[in-house]
Amino acid sequence: MNHEIVETFSQMVREKRIDKDMLTGIIEDVFSMMVRKKYGLEARFDVVVNMDKGEIEIYLEKAIVETVVDPNLQVDLATVRKKTDEPLEVGDDFVEVVDLQSFGRRLIVSAKQNLNQRIKEVEKEIIYNEYSTTVGEIIVGEIYQIRKGEILINHNRNELILPKSEQIARERYRKGETLRAIVKEVRKSTSNPMVIISRADPKFLAKLFEIEIPEIYDGIIEIKAVAREAGERSKVAVESHDDRIDAVGACVGMKGVRIHAIVRELNNENIDVIPYSENPTVFIQRALAPAKLKSIEIDAATKRASVHVDKDQVSLAIGRNGQNVRLASKLTGFEIDLVKEGVEDEYDMDLAEFREELGEELYVRLVDEGYETARNVLEANMDDLLEVEGLTEEKVKSIKEMMQSEFERADVAEDDEEEEVVVAVKEEAVAEKEEIIAEKGASDSTEVVDEKKDPNEQQPS
Repeated sequence: MNHEIVETFSQMVREKRIDKDMLTGIIEDVFSMMVRKKYGLEARFDVVVNMDKGEIEIYLEKAIVETVVDPNLQVDLATVRKKTDEPLEVGDDFVEVVDLQSFGRRLIVSAKQNLNQRIKEVEKEIIYNEYSTTVGEIIVGEIYQIRKGEILINHNRNELILPKSEQIARERYRKGETLRAIVKEVRKSTSNPMVIISRADPKFLAKLFEIEIPEIYDGIIEIKAVAREAGERSKVAVESHDDRIDAVGACVGMKGVRIHAIVRELNNENIDVIPYSENPTVFIQRALAPAKLKSIEIDAATKRASVHVDKDQVSLAIGRNGQNVRLASKLTGFEIDLVKEGVEDEYDMDLAEFREELGEELYVRLVDEGYETARNVLEANMDDLLEVEGLTEEKVKSIKEMMQSEFERADVAEDDEEEEVVVAVKEEAVAEKEEIIAEKGASDSTEVVDEKKDPNEQQPS
């Protein structure tokens, strides 16, 4: 029986990674409780656990007396003579080995329940300590269950949770797939600790940069800020601590090989890599690229920036659904207000703004046919558009509806009585992204702002 008990505990050591000495201490405590329940609190005893040999022995010490008053603490000389040949006399102590069977079924069951409870508490503490020290680190696990939008990950036989809010938009998950994510939070609960992981957190993107780019791992290049809308677009500000190394170039890699590895991991998320500057004016200018700005007014006290742009640059500065200016605001830490200036005959949007929805092949065909802007497409005759390979009447209608919707969202109608129109794009008032109508192209869509200007360069005036 002893061997079976210890073998069970040894299996716990192997499977649950519980420290052998800790488990030995727990077993000793549980069996000590059993002895006190049977022989009383004043009983003198010793519990010896040998995990290697698979033995548990309980030694009970009793005083040898002429007349026994308390059989739990005393024994008469005649009984001692029957149990041992040692020359013991009245007044000596007699030590006997207690058979576990003598404790009875009730005490054994009680001890087993107590032991299981203690083991669960230790296991919970081990899991909590293990993942608390890995918060902010990337783990690799296997998807073993998908329930109500949540993804359950098996990592080292522990259950990790990827909530819906921490998943990348439009990403699809399948049982049995391997998945990478960052440990975001560890919460204590009545059962096992709840380990929350994330693929949408900006820190996950920063960690992928550290993995793929040795210069960041070595500290030569530093990630100064990350702004991210998972699955859509991100902006990463980097700075080199070595004048010989270009931070943006190192992050992009030869022919974009480094940045493309990160883009593929993030389900083709667009990533802008931007050179950091301590000068807020220069930093905001770079963050709003590719738009060309006229001037920037900074209010350091309120962390606000008024950015003046020509009307033909407004759509580039704002981006799709306000994404570009919103991410630039997050990246720089300034609330950015765009101020339109100048006169423009008619607002238009570059066809490249719809490259993702159209797909690479259809986009290239339209440009080759002379359709360089969205208004070119909207104003074109149906017959002319149907001559473009891959377009059907239904598809043309869908594309025109999508483009018209974007013009309405841009809200660029002029007021004849005003010389300036202020467009304030705020994070809380962002409309839902228009559903992609055209088939998506197969190529990666990665945008990189490779601006190597000195921080002391001339600012926009």
